Amino acid sequence: MSYLNLKRAVLAGIAGILLSAGTAQALELRSADIHPDDYPTVLAVKKMGELIQERSGGRITVKVFSGGALGSENDSIEQVKLGALTMARVSSAAMHNICEVTRVPSLPFLFTSTEHLHKVLDSDIGDQMLRSCEQAGFVGLAWYDSGARSMYSRDKPIRNVSDAKGMKIRVQQSDLSVAMIEAIGANATPMPLGEVYTSLKTGLIDAAENNYPSYESGHHYEVAKYYSKTEHTMTPEMLLFSKRQWDKLPEADRKIIQDAARESVAYMRKLWAERENNSLQIVLKGGAEVVETDKASFQAVMKPVYDRFVTTDEMRDLVKRIQAVK
Repeated sequence: MSYLNLKRAVLAGIAGILLSAGTAQALELRSADIHPDDYPTVLAVKKMGELIQERSGGRITVKVFSGGALGSENDSIEQVKLGALTMARVSSAAMHNICEVTRVPSLPFLFTSTEHLHKVLDSDIGDQMLRSCEQAGFVGLAWYDSGARSMYSRDKPIRNVSDAKGMKIRVQQSDLSVAMIEAIGANATPMPLGEVYTSLKTGLIDAAENNYPSYESGHHYEVAKYYSKTEHTMTPEMLLFSKRQWDKLPEADRKIIQDAARESVAYMRKLWAERENNSLQIVLKGGAEVVETDKASFQAVMKPVYDRFVTTDEMRDLVKRIQAVK
């Protein structure tokens, strides 16, 4: 954590202590998100806050720090673990090295559709994966959507695994993402999202992979017009609560918070579906070409990824149970 973000965390922690001391029963829950104020995840947490405030008679409120105001997702995770921050919405990919079970929903081609994803996350399987992070210092409140990630390229469409061979493809800074791209014979290039547009424009990379909203909002469609619907991952988002703070709450407050978090999921999914559709229309009008792909050719080379990252009996059991959900 940078000095600036550490200072922010300490000051925020002091502020929270003073708030509790000065107002007795009043409680402010502080939540971080790297996305802008109008993003579905941010709006969903604000909706959760409205429910909490109403059900607690105004005693419990939620303040959302959006747009990365409290640092990166990794910074937020560290602050939540320390108890200096109450909550954070992060990609489950950011938790892979902290809570290994979170690798499971990031596995390539594990989910066959958005409906399949929702059935899994809304079941005891989803609850089990959320609970797995408690030993690392986090209470998983809910799963949010992040859409399906697909590949988009500058110079030619990617229709099958052969088309991708040798390409330099930007991925998230995640070992699993790197391994997936290497499995298709391409060169994985991890880099922050903010560097993708320039890297595509200058030819530093040939392609990238993400969902429609990121493809659109980052203006990547202007420099990589071929959007190939590989839909290789549907890595969900997580809403995490500090276990240090959770353990200090009375059971009644925990129930209010947990119920509101779960109820915010449907609202988030509605907003996400609208956002995806709007982004798709924007990129199509902007000259992007959506390309159908031979998904089977990509799936056929993913066994080494599963062998490397599905490392425990619990994870293997989760994969089997997820694949059995219809």
